Amino acid sequence: MNPDDISIFDLSPPEKLQLVEDLWDDLAAKPSEVPVHEWQKEELARRKANLMNKPASGLSWDEVKNRIRNRYGR
Repeated sequence: MNPDDISIFDLSPPEKLQLVEDLWDDLAAKPSEVPVHEWQKEELARRKANLMNKPASGLSWDEVKNRIRNRYGR
């Protein structure tokens, strides 16, 4: 097989997961280079304002994990 003919779609599931992890780590190493759309900034500002106005509306990390585990049975 010619190396030029290899596609990411030919990778095994573990290889694909490793590729995703490697890409994520690379992006995380340079967060200032990751584009953030204006609508995303607006949504984050909206959520922050909501939390600042109603601090009790937020959830702890443990509460978030429990909700996810209850929803998906893990």
